Amino acid sequence: MISIRCRRWSGWLLLACIFTMYPGDTIVGEEPNEEGQVRTWTDATGQYSVEGVLAGTDKDVVRIRRTQDGRVIEVPFSKLSRGDQRWLRDEIERRRKPALEASKPAKASTPEPAEAAGDWPGFRGPNRDGRSPDRGLVKEWPAEGPKLLWKKDNIGKGYSSVAVAKGKVYITGDRDGKLVLSTFDLDGNPQWEANVDAAWTGDHPGARSTPTIDGDSVYLESGNGVVGCCDARTGKAKWSTSLRELGGQVPNWGYSESVLIYKDLAIVTPGGARCIVALNKNSGKPVWTSQGFQAGAHYSSNYLFNFGGTDVVTNGTGEGIVGLDAKTGKTLWSNPFSSGNTANCPTPVFSDGYVFWANGYGKGGVCLKLSGNARSISAKEAWQTRDMVCHHGGYIVDQGYIYGNNNNAWVCLDLKTGKKLWEERAVGKGSACEADGMLYLFSEEGGRAGLASYSPDGLSMKGTFTVEGEGPSWAHPVVIGGRLYLRYDTNLYCFDVRG
Repeated sequence: MISIRCRRWSGWLLLACIFTMYPGDTIVGEEPNEEGQVRTWTDATGQYSVEGVLAGTDKDVVRIRRTQDGRVIEVPFSKLSRGDQRWLRDEIERRRKPALEASKPAKASTPEPAEAAGDWPGFRGPNRDGRSPDRGLVKEWPAEGPKLLWKKDNIGKGYSSVAVAKGKVYITGDRDGKLVLSTFDLDGNPQWEANVDAAWTGDHPGARSTPTIDGDSVYLESGNGVVGCCDARTGKAKWSTSLRELGGQVPNWGYSESVLIYKDLAIVTPGGARCIVALNKNSGKPVWTSQGFQAGAHYSSNYLFNFGGTDVVTNGTGEGIVGLDAKTGKTLWSNPFSSGNTANCPTPVFSDGYVFWANGYGKGGVCLKLSGNARSISAKEAWQTRDMVCHHGGYIVDQGYIYGNNNNAWVCLDLKTGKKLWEERAVGKGSACEADGMLYLFSEEGGRAGLASYSPDGLSMKGTFTVEGEGPSWAHPVVIGGRLYLRYDTNLYCFDVRG
């Protein structure tokens, strides 16, 4: 029934590390009543792969029936790649959803920010970490670059990235004095447009916020501080509110964050005494506001993770980085690193008990080690570095290492110690996305895109090409559904990067 294209797959059978899945989240047995999806499974190192279907799970073990010989093998959940882990969680949730709806049990305490594979629902992807669930992508570009599928050259000026969900591509741009939200199908055919607010006319004109897609709704924040929700199918407005009314003040370069959706909340950062605010995502009405932490809004976006059973929201501000209880807004911890900086732009990221945040203008990065439990979480500074001065481009954390922009180069740091392992010029200063074990780099200047393999041992370029546009580009590259989306100035490009 199921086969294998195996590269030293037997090595997986020797792994003994155990990872516990959600309690009760098991798919037991062969499941003859539901046809399994044949897919290529990959281990966490990327060295081993096998083709097969999901035959069942049992707590921490995943059973895969190989397509080559029908043999069922067992693999620890923790040894699957991140993409396979996400797919498996989604599949478990899909299969148990009817029973959940019938019995209405208590909701799981851990956040589920990821959308189904094939969607990139907002800024920096399904988990806001810059990592794509895509697999089976090309490992080297031809001299002319990947195949161009389509291009749109009048989306409006801006620095935002695309969101991709349910077969639609969403992008913002400032055009004719308006902030315009445009949608296309996957072939680049226009679907609908909506005027969200007046365009940002301050320093560096152009759209800032990347749309956030949640179900049948699109959430967007304008440079002037208007937060709104519209129908993802038609563009019809559902509600809007002003960050000024929540006590905020427009920062020097305009509001730039992307709205974070957490359960029934839309979380935004107006700044001020109520620095971070959670709105009801269906009505726009405030549900909670942060307390005990006052700071002006800067340019990063809220980030969600779970630690010790607590769902935590963290963001960078004009007075440093802060962590809040996502359910109540209670301040859990704060750190003044980069307080008073000209502009704090990159979004923080969490991995393996550590929160990392880096900024430009000579600041560098800070890494906080978290401790505690659901009742009390503290964040102790583990290290600081000047080896990742990151203006806009962000960073990727992968298996205990941080890969990110440092001035006009790219570096690798050890997550736990901050030790710099290498530094490479690559495409120069810019932004990045990770997909299928490769880094997709996009330069701030000249529209230069690059593909690179990476590891703690170094970075190796596997192709470059350029796209047209003017001025600086602060839009992040997006890889989803076998496609690479690049936004430069008023242009949006879609390339085929399937293997």
